[in-house]
Amino acid sequence: MKSAGEKITMVTVADAPTAALAAAAGVEMLLVGDSLAMTVLGYGSTLPLTVEESLHHCKAARRGAPDAFIIGDMTFMSYQVSMDEALRNAGRYMKEANCNCVKLEGGSRFAPLVAKLVDCGIPVVAHAGLLPQRVEAMGGYRVQGRTEEAAKQLIEDAHALEDAGAFALVLECIPADLATKITGELAIPTIGIGAGPGCDGQVQVLFDLLGMFEHRPKHAKCYAEVGTSIREALTSYVKDVKSGAFPAKENSF
Repeated sequence: MKSAGEKITMVTVADAPTAALAAAAGVEMLLVGDSLAMTVLGYGSTLPLTVEESLHHCKAARRGAPDAFIIGDMTFMSYQVSMDEALRNAGRYMKEANCNCVKLEGGSRFAPLVAKLVDCGIPVVAHAGLLPQRVEAMGGYRVQGRTEEAAKQLIEDAHALEDAGAFALVLECIPADLATKITGELAIPTIGIGAGPGCDGQVQVLFDLLGMFEHRPKHAKCYAEVGTSIREALTSYVKDVKSGAFPAKENSF
């Protein structure tokens, strides 16, 4: 698709219904992202999400979309402790959840790990720029690569991850010009989120696209007000039950 100039679509999914809907809509890559920690499980950040919780949702997504390309997002501290532990955890995404690949965050210092995983037959999507799992160390959710030195480091990271064998690279919250430059230098596709239109594809959190929450990230576009629709529907349901309008004769046996 990169060679043909065809844009790639990716969205996060969290369960069987969302995976099925995304696959039916023609989304090429379904990411069971660690953002589900906040959007589904109610955590304040991605950091508390466990491997077991992540695998649980990956399995559900696979059941909902048996033929889709599904990416398992490795959780915080599931791959940072040691090479052996990272390999075992990555293998679980492939063996237990039937994911097609894994995704992990980090720059050039994670290149040896990427190479090891790929050597063992585990495809890897790399992730550079803003790293949500390192948000505390990075001083919050801030655009990365604004300075000349930071931009140079991101370019070096991108090349190192490609050389290590990553087959795609997520670029999060970096200047559009920088993302375009990196995209042009790499043979592998880049998938942007808050990285401008110059990437080979785009990824967004499903719940941001659907308007499920009041907070709207700048990099997201709201395509529907599903949160409002759900609230209105449930309000009507409560009203009908209280008034006796539901269940009616047609709803009874």
